[in-house]
Amino acid sequence: MAKYLLLKHYRGGPEFAGLDFCETPMDQWKPEEVSDHIAFMGDVARQLRERGEFVDAQAVSPEGTFVRFDGEGKPPVTDGPFAETKDLIAGWMVIDVESVERAHEAAALLSSAPGPGGVPIKEWIEVRPFLENPPNMSE
Repeated sequence: MAKYLLLKHYRGGPEFAGLDFCETPMDQWKPEEVSDHIAFMGDVARQLRERGEFVDAQAVSPEGTFVRFDGEGKPPVTDGPFAETKDLIAGWMVIDVESVERAHEAAALLSSAPGPGGVPIKEWIEVRPFLENPPNMSE
């Protein structure tokens, strides 16, 4: 088994000519469309749980800041001008599956979540394996 992080972007991802996907931000959806979407995500988590593949899932708030170490004293905190994860990442799911192909199947299922009008949003899901061992640093 290998763990994968499935990142839900809602905005962004590869652009291909002729590919239609939902570009309407969720804050512009009808309340029942948001409810249906969230219910779908819960159903996917239940299915993965039943298969023994579910580890964790979280939605993240759009609020956030950047913080870094800057020597002694108060660390600098900023809300920009950088491309921020709050503009890119809406949530994640962690799965523990037998293969990268199975991780891709799970991501494709997440991508089919309903959006406005109940139509699959076809969002890009970023699939990233967890690092099993630290990089081998040699000279």
